[in-house]
Amino acid sequence: MRDVFFALLLWVAVAVAVAGAGARPAASAVKGAYWPTWLTSTFPPSSIDTSYFTHLYYAFLQPDPATFRLTVTESDDIWMYKFNSDLHHCRNPVRTVLSMGGGGSNGTLFALIAASPSNRCDFIESTIATARKYGFDGIDLDWEYPADQKEMDDLGLLLDEWRVAIEKEARATGRPRLLLTAAVYYSVVNPMDGITRTFPAGSISRNLDWINAMCFDYRGGWNTTVTGAHAALYDPGSDISTSKGIASWVDAGVPREKIVMGLPLFGHTWKLKDPRVNGIGAPAVSVGPGDEGTMSFAEIVDFNKENGASVVYDKATVSTYSYVGASWIGYDGPKSVRKKIKFARAQSLRGYFFWAVAGDKEWKISRQGNTPYQRT
Repeated sequence: MRDVFFALLLWVAVAVAVAGAGARPAASAVKGAYWPTWLTSTFPPSSIDTSYFTHLYYAFLQPDPATFRLTVTESDDIWMYKFNSDLHHCRNPVRTVLSMGGGGSNGTLFALIAASPSNRCDFIESTIATARKYGFDGIDLDWEYPADQKEMDDLGLLLDEWRVAIEKEARATGRPRLLLTAAVYYSVVNPMDGITRTFPAGSISRNLDWINAMCFDYRGGWNTTVTGAHAALYDPGSDISTSKGIASWVDAGVPREKIVMGLPLFGHTWKLKDPRVNGIGAPAVSVGPGDEGTMSFAEIVDFNKENGASVVYDKATVSTYSYVGASWIGYDGPKSVRKKIKFARAQSLRGYFFWAVAGDKEWKISRQGNTPYQRT
């Protein structure tokens, strides 16, 4: 009887070990934000209240156009060490991710990297070495955007090889594997500039830990004729909305647990044609207040208070806007962000991220997600 008991015990132990080896751990939720490097003098990493986040992105490094390896300036050398030291050793430590690219980066350079096996190899090796040297937990690519389907397909090859290299490095060093993520268009199909191209959903699903879908900038100063909700969750008048974009990624086969929804900490502004007509879609004549028609959430709060602006929550689009005189601002306030985070939970998404962390006002927006994020 004793032998039978120990045999059974051994069988259970082996079964548990085998099951554990093959099981995928539950995906932890993401509450992310990007920290742009131009904030070094005004909003250093130590200014971030990390209790509202799980992941923070250092944005951005760029590849060298001759070597295809990451360029690390003297300033980056200082601030990447500080970024990781401050955010790993604070009261509420977070995971850190090194992001490369960004909206102002050279898309042609990324296309050259992705198109060549040797260029991909040099770039990938450099990203891993740099991330390890400075103590990052992961790597993020923000290529805005592959210009045609060939470049999209090359992106898929880059991600395939990147994941292999990351796995290989982790096995060789015995260190935890680096995260691999990417900031992408809000929709799997990008029709920008009249050229329709589709992201490589298969490669993304195989290789990335998650995507950061940039669910904002649907409307802005590039169209000054009407006001708009630039991060509308729903849009009764068009297919350009966060809900439609997220659905396109899911329909393309990207698992919900690999989709992180973008939230803006900024707004776009317009000058109304007639101050008496001031809703979403109202006629406009130009951009409004702010830097070329853009204001951070913190600036919007101050502007609204100083000018006695009317603030409106729009249920149809799940967005916020304010107006005073001819000035009109479309953005996300606490209520619309709270509703969007509820949407992300209901959709079983991996989480959400903000662009960019310094745009908040006394953490009024960031704290909207500071409840247990459990995917349903």
